[in-house]
Amino acid sequence: MAEDKYVRRRFVYQGKIVDLGLETIVLPNGETAELEIVRHPGGAAVVAMDDQDRVCLLRQYRHAADGWLWELPAGKLEPGEPPFDTARRELSEEAGVEAERWTELGAMHSSPGILTEIIHLYLAGGLRRAAHDHETHEVIEIHWLPFGQVLDWCLDGTITDAKTLIGLFRAQALHGKTGQSVNG
Repeated sequence: MAEDKYVRRRFVYQGKIVDLGLETIVLPNGETAELEIVRHPGGAAVVAMDDQDRVCLLRQYRHAADGWLWELPAGKLEPGEPPFDTARRELSEEAGVEAERWTELGAMHSSPGILTEIIHLYLAGGLRRAAHDHETHEVIEIHWLPFGQVLDWCLDGTITDAKTLIGLFRAQALHGKTGQSVNG
């Protein structure tokens, strides 16, 4: 529940995915602030683990990041689409797999100073192959890597994508709490 008071929003830009506005609010301390806020529908990302404790990572070209990033399969919520449905769809489309078992790993705010996007994270196991369906604007390589190696990449800076870091560390934390394989 918001603790600030929304006063007004001045439209700046409307795109296919996001819109930008100047929002005037009264903060909980009584001060007024004008903020540049990008409104985004949100998304879902999946830590997909196979029976050999390998995780699916996508090596994806990202213009905004000036090159290639290692990322979890993920995508934006379509209008009216529940996050779990987005996760299932994106896992199939981007990684070419479907899952029998799903565990929620919680949500995360991408960049809450300027962006309303919330990404819902999931752990998927019991995988079976499916056809992938990359969009024409997606340049993606699919890789299956040992979970330990991927966690090392989180620590050494090879992986820099926030949703991927958080999803992998939450999957590792779940593994530590249960004492079982992440896939179990």
